[in-house]
Amino acid sequence: MTLTQREAPQSVPMNGLTPSSSPSAPTRRLHALDNLRATMMWLGIVLHVSVLYMSRPSPLPWHDDRSSPLADLLVAVIHAFRMPLFFILAGFFVAALVQRQGLAGMVRNRLRRLGLPFALFWPPLFVACALLGLMFLHRMAYGTWGVDRSLLPRGPNVPQGPATMHLWFLWMLLWLALLTPVAWRAVRALPAGLQQALQRGALWLGGTPAGLLMLTLPLAWIGAGYDHGIVTPSGSFLPPLAEWIHNGLFYGFGLCLHVHRKALMARYERHWPALAGLGLVGFLVTALLSEVLAQPEASAFVLVLVTGAFTDLLAAPVSATRHLQFWMALAYNSASWLWSFALIGLFLRHVGQPRAWLAYLADSSYWVYLVHLPLTMGLGALLYSLPVPAPAKMLINVLATTALCLASYHLCVRFTAVGRLLTGRTHTRHSLGDLVHAT
Repeated sequence: MTLTQREAPQSVPMNGLTPSSSPSAPTRRLHALDNLRATMMWLGIVLHVSVLYMSRPSPLPWHDDRSSPLADLLVAVIHAFRMPLFFILAGFFVAALVQRQGLAGMVRNRLRRLGLPFALFWPPLFVACALLGLMFLHRMAYGTWGVDRSLLPRGPNVPQGPATMHLWFLWMLLWLALLTPVAWRAVRALPAGLQQALQRGALWLGGTPAGLLMLTLPLAWIGAGYDHGIVTPSGSFLPPLAEWIHNGLFYGFGLCLHVHRKALMARYERHWPALAGLGLVGFLVTALLSEVLAQPEASAFVLVLVTGAFTDLLAAPVSATRHLQFWMALAYNSASWLWSFALIGLFLRHVGQPRAWLAYLADSSYWVYLVHLPLTMGLGALLYSLPVPAPAKMLINVLATTALCLASYHLCVRFTAVGRLLTGRTHTRHSLGDLVHAT
């Protein structure tokens, strides 16, 4: 589905009241949020290239023979806000679809825009990534090209069978969208007074420091069970409950954000520098606690200092580690919320005006999201053992992947049925970018 300037929506809160808004505000919001979503998709290239050059243990079995702390920093920073923002924006646009097309129309749209691309692209992407991963491992082991499945290590982060890979977001978002009508009807069935109370609660959660804490606490509780307090996707077709709750909370907030978009987005736009600064504090606290966690003998002592919990934790290092991971998850997820709000505000303030080149990048971003991973893997394998510093390899990989993604989009996708499937509209060759935004 597409939203033009003439068709920009005004959503109806669940109690049926329509908030007032200036005619240009919805269009500006759509341009800003669509550009923000596209930016997050394009950042996937930087993220997945950086993973190959991490100096800390990589979540992937294949990696370059050179590493850089810059890669670790990029992965940690981008991971903090990229997927949270994806789910917030996804919830926002689903709510916009419900307003325009109703629940049934929204479901049809999501099946067409999420389910069909997943069904079409997952099989070839899985085969390509599996082969490229094995070839990368062969390069690491023998310095030559080849495929040897015995080189694939076994471990909790290494799928031994079919996995959703980077398309886990599409898979989970599809199911969240299909479950939305159930939650939507449940809320609409509540008494009007309770609906209004829930709306006030949502506004409080997204607009106050205490609300931010309430949004972060369940994420910290879940994150305490993960390494360094950070929930990472399993890539499974049946993700664990923790992933559903973690990502579902951001998605649910996006639904509420659409209801309160005028009030909350005005706050984010006005205060985005402060939100970004506070998010940086949360991120730095996470980094500090991460260094402490790397020294088990100090973990329990620091935990006592931080929490004031003068217990026998010094004699229970496992318990101390789990408690420390809770505080890491609290700091990290507070940064996720704050940076998400800050980026929404930043784009509303500075990237809300229509630009043809931005519209083109937004149009291409879905294709880039789908195909960038095998390109980063293949180029990473090609660059393996090249005697240049890791940052130089990262730059080469990012630029080459970007060029290949853009070229393949323009030559093979934009003016075809595939382009129509991904963007929801037909493009003509005489225009650089159409100022139309897809949800």
